[in-house]
Amino acid sequence: MTDTPPPVSPRQTDRWLEPGQTNALVVYILYLAGLVIGISGLVGLVIAYVNRGKAGGFVETHYTWQIRTFWIGLLYAAISIVLMLLVIGFVLAFAVAVWFIVRCIVGIQALQRGEPIKNPQSWLI
Repeated sequence: MTDTPPPVSPRQTDRWLEPGQTNALVVYILYLAGLVIGISGLVGLVIAYVNRGKAGGFVETHYTWQIRTFWIGLLYAAISIVLMLLVIGFVLAFAVAVWFIVRCIVGIQALQRGEPIKNPQSWLI
């Protein structure tokens, strides 16, 4: 008799790695955590890039929205840092943080409703 190991079933926690709604939600959460822990935003960006072409359906618009949110937010943050030499940069940095949070919340709400982002190429909200 040979001893065959039992089949390995995927763990419940592995689902968040697969492209789809759960994975897109993880990216939004990583982005929001990135405001406190900077590296988690980069992890979210990598996950969004890896899964963007694989998701299909309405989740695809969320990955595009997430990637653009990261890069546009980084651009706005760099501009606000430069403008901190003038006092206006501090106000702009606060506005960028609010813009970033609002985009993440809008994305999470649409994702939870099962809806695509209406205009994922937008620079605004």
